Amino acid sequence: MASLLSDEEIEQQKPDDWERDGDEIVRTYEFDDYLKGVAFASEVGEVAEEEFHHPEIIIGYKEVEVRLTSHEEGGITDTDVEMAERFDDVR
Repeated sequence: MASLLSDEEIEQQKPDDWERDGDEIVRTYEFDDYLKGVAFASEVGEVAEEEFHHPEIIIGYKEVEVRLTSHEEGGITDTDVEMAERFDDVR
């Protein structure tokens, strides 16, 4: 199990372009069209399934919002940070 990160650790470790929203880290990715966003969301889903750490994914017309938290631990952990970095690599 991952352990919760402190507020300071979250700010230091979260990747660029990710924001903190309460007990989640969040990023909105922008795309040229809807289907590119859908394809990205599908790839994120594949990575999430491999790691068994599933984000909330919200698909909009030209954007995809990804939200990460560790429900079992009750907040943001190093696993969330690692997944955020992996999702950025998908982009």
